[in-house]
Amino acid sequence: QVQLVESGGGLVQPGGSLRLSCAASRIIFSRYVMGWYRQAPGKQRELVATITGNGATNHADSVKGRFTISRDNAKNTVYLQMTSLKPEDTAVYYCNAHLGWFDYWGQGTRVTVSS
Repeated sequence: QVQLVESGGGLVQPGGSLRLSCAASRIIFSRYVMGWYRQAPGKQRELVATITGNGATNHADSVKGRFTISRDNAKNTVYLQMTSLKPEDTAVYYCNAHLGWFDYWGQGTRVTVSS
């Protein structure tokens, strides 16, 4: 079955950086739009960034200039480089793979931004 496994979350101080990774298996990775979403406590899940198979990206306004999504189709992996982290970035970050009717989610990785 399809697996999306996130890693790289943790505790970081405001202004710090983290890089999240999501390794996909059992999908034709290059065909999927990959995305990162997040869900903060008490809030709905929201889009952070997406990237198409050929590398076109879209970032939420709240993270533009601070976060960068990228992918390595040879490694079936999508990344989220996060810089200048703020306390409001605290959330569980989820990896998503989307293609037509198909929509897969990872288990999430927690990011906490706190001093």
